[in-house]
Amino acid sequence: MKNIAVIGAGTMGNGIAHVFAQSGFSVRLIDISEKALDKGMNTIAANLDRMVGKGTITEEDKHKTISNIITYTDIKDGVVNADLVVEAATENVDLKLKIFKDLNAFCDEKTILATNTSSISITQIAAVTTRQDKVIGMHFMNPVPIMKLVEIIRGYNTSDEVTKAIMELSEKLGKVPVEVNDYPGFVANRILMPMINEAIETLYNGVAGVYEIDTVMKLGMAHPMGPLQLADFIGLDVCLSILNVMYDGFKNPKYAPCPLLVNMVMAGKLGVKSGEGFYDYSESKKAEKISAMFTK
Repeated sequence: MKNIAVIGAGTMGNGIAHVFAQSGFSVRLIDISEKALDKGMNTIAANLDRMVGKGTITEEDKHKTISNIITYTDIKDGVVNADLVVEAATENVDLKLKIFKDLNAFCDEKTILATNTSSISITQIAAVTTRQDKVIGMHFMNPVPIMKLVEIIRGYNTSDEVTKAIMELSEKLGKVPVEVNDYPGFVANRILMPMINEAIETLYNGVAGVYEIDTVMKLGMAHPMGPLQLADFIGLDVCLSILNVMYDGFKNPKYAPCPLLVNMVMAGKLGVKSGEGFYDYSESKKAEKISAMFTK
């Protein structure tokens, strides 16, 4: 595999494009928004500059990486001759199904179709194509250039050959691929999201405040950041979406999202991306100031 197409220039998409391009692959970064593409390329350049500053790559490496990426606003043009397409669009079932129907029509029959979904069924996505054996999950972690893990999720009909190829490809990116089966939330979010939800429930029930909950988990459990800070970093809307997928998939009340989380998302308090969640990010992207709504 040499030619990689990445759909979506947001946080995950530009990170995925970055790691493929840095590993020498020819990358086509696709987004319907020219503005999103410009922002994504600027993010990649800024991340590469940080790596140059730390001495982990050279200035020449940076220029080679950027030169390996071409941007497109049209999916059909962008996926021509792609060996692998990685979809990294918004975590919305209907949107992903539409994209995969289009990819099935536009791509060569040999092209492998991967999704970066964090919770949506690979089998459901594959079912809208005529190549279910070539559809697989590649769940990268954020920030993609730094985090080593890639969850490789097999759909019900994903072939052994495709799974092996994607595992080996992930290793070429310097990642550690872990194969898992297709159940709601897979492994990472099936374990992580109930913990985050329980932290929100703990706050909602008045057991402790934002600072206290996060401090207990950081100092007591050696977590690099507390669950409420992590929720802000992921995006509260994304957390809610994943919990809803698991709740719908398992019909188990333990996955039901906390009412506080639901209300915060409806109010537009999404975390870092909106400037406020459990913490206030109006002055700094670091979780240093607790949101006013939790200091009363």
